[in-house]
Amino acid sequence: MPRPANPEVRSRLLSIGRAVVHERGFNGSGVQDITAAAGVPKGSFYNYFESKESFAAEILEDYWLSIERRHGPILYDARLIPLVRIAQFFKALSLDHREQGFTLGCLIGNLSLELANGSDETRAKLVDVLDRWGKALAACLREAQGRSELDGDADPEQFAAIMIEAYEGAVMRAKVEQNGNAFERFENVVLPRLIS
Repeated sequence: MPRPANPEVRSRLLSIGRAVVHERGFNGSGVQDITAAAGVPKGSFYNYFESKESFAAEILEDYWLSIERRHGPILYDARLIPLVRIAQFFKALSLDHREQGFTLGCLIGNLSLELANGSDETRAKLVDVLDRWGKALAACLREAQGRSELDGDADPEQFAAIMIEAYEGAVMRAKVEQNGNAFERFENVVLPRLIS
């Protein structure tokens, strides 16, 4: 009789495995690399995940939830006007990249480039995460419209999508250059033009 799955082992595989994939890339990380880093026998991996692609979808969810836990409250802070919340949210994300020396990039962007054409399951999770990110930003934009702080004719969903696309481009450039110049341009030039 097989042993029941251990939630602590699954959690360790997700958190440590996510770090391995974030650092090395999906294609640069084998199941053996993930399980070795987590201190779990390689065969145990498939007790918790149907495939490596299923694992990728789960670490994307875990990654987004970690962003929501750490920085999501900024977008709902009623003490700040909505457009300031958006600017502070992106600044908080950029500080995360600075703390990592600009070397890792965003797991959402990284896996988009690696897996969007190779895994339907991962692509579906990427679409879901990007939609959730966009909805959180669009809610702030709609609130700003209601307060007459943003043009009422602007489409909040379109603006939110453009912000995410521009920010992910800045993340990619920062990773290539390994400095924060692209984030500064996003925060000081791109974002103000979008939400002024």
